[in-house]
Amino acid sequence: MSTGQGSAGNVIAALCSFFIPGLGQLLQGRVLMALVMFVLAAVLWWFLLGWIIHLWSIVDAALFKPRR
Repeated sequence: MSTGQGSAGNVIAALCSFFIPGLGQLLQGRVLMALVMFVLAAVLWWFLLGWIIHLWSIVDAALFKPRR
């Protein structure tokens, strides 16, 4: 799918995570990480700290390098 940092797949995944935390990871096929990002962001938004996970989700999707 994506070939590494800066690839079109990672850019699209990062954009998806911008709108919904974890969606980019789901797009990359990382279901467990997507679930973790989504749940952590949802829980932490109650304490106004969800933006931390939200940003982490975007950066993680953008910098993801699949194992070969």
